[in-house]
Amino acid sequence: MLQSCTSAVRRTTHNLNHNVLRSYSSAPSAQSKLVKQSLRNLLRETAQPVAVVTSTLPDHETAPRSDSSIQYQKKPPLIFHGATLSSFTSIALDPHPLVAFSLRVPSRMALALNAHASKPQMQMSSHMVVNILSAAQPHIAQLFSRPDLHPFSNSEVQWTQSADGLPVIKGALGALSCAVVGRSLPLSDTRWLRSSMEEWETEVQQVEGGSGLASELFIARVLRVEDVQEPEGQFKNEKLRTLPLLYHRRAYTTVGKIPNP
Repeated sequence: MLQSCTSAVRRTTHNLNHNVLRSYSSAPSAQSKLVKQSLRNLLRETAQPVAVVTSTLPDHETAPRSDSSIQYQKKPPLIFHGATLSSFTSIALDPHPLVAFSLRVPSRMALALNAHASKPQMQMSSHMVVNILSAAQPHIAQLFSRPDLHPFSNSEVQWTQSADGLPVIKGALGALSCAVVGRSLPLSDTRWLRSSMEEWETEVQQVEGGSGLASELFIARVLRVEDVQEPEGQFKNEKLRTLPLLYHRRAYTTVGKIPNP
């Protein structure tokens, strides 16, 4: 009897929470639109670091077509892919160094990272490299921001391979070999934040089956800071090689010293 009452209370509480949470994901109100626009305007006045995440595409995108005349097929060659990040930040150093970024979906990079996260790998094997661009590389940021290209086939991208065989872009300010800690989290609806661990997968599936996702959050553990090689050729301004590439007021820029008062 007690167990039945407890189950009924849990169901009632879950339904109440579900209805409340649905209100958070409803159509944006006028106030919500105002907040978004004000925030967007403010963020344009701040400077964001620019990075390119590099990884490999899932196997099913690179697998060769079946041919009855071939009994044994070699494993398809890896196809490298990269994407310019619209947001990237360090979120923790202890007890584990963690970084986070978001990707618009659908995208090949989001698909690739989620595919890697679902496969068991060695504990110290990375899924991707986050290349933090230098101020001399706005052209690299623009190139990898195009969804219709595989820029690694382009001769203007100079890169080497990490110990895990992933691309490290030459001339970058720095590069981090990382492993995603789990599947990405939807940002179009935050009801999964209030779910219990047992209900997490169900809630995410409900969100994904709803109005669709605009972007997803990835959290990754930094496994190694890579040694970045210098690119071949000369920079027009060698000083830019040691400065970060920033995005500010819809344009690429870098840092400068604050003049003394």
